[in-house]
Amino acid sequence: QVQLVESGGGLVQPGGSLRLSCAASGSILSMKDMGWYRQAPGKQRELVATVTSGGSTNYADSVKGRFTISRGVAKNTVFLQMDSLKPEDTAVYYCNAEFYLNQDGTTWHGWGQGTQVTVSS
Repeated sequence: QVQLVESGGGLVQPGGSLRLSCAASGSILSMKDMGWYRQAPGKQRELVATVTSGGSTNYADSVKGRFTISRGVAKNTVFLQMDSLKPEDTAVYYCNAEFYLNQDGTTWHGWGQGTQVTVSS
């Protein structure tokens, strides 16, 4: 069974930085896609950034130029470097991933438990 575990959230002042990490455990053949989503109180979950196995990235307009998504050396890790944080970035951040489990093309798609990011002075 595959599990995703996020870390790195916390409280930071406006203009500060945080780095989120997401690591998958379990029997994984290779990564298909990984990404970060966030959900603020009273709002729907929204895409923040994604990265494909080929390295292509996609960002929400609201975070372009401030956030950077990257894959780890290990096939099952992804990071989100968040700079120039704003109060409106406050949300629970969720890791999302899809992995190939075997050579037959079987995939697994799931979410982490979330990590709180609070931007406040």
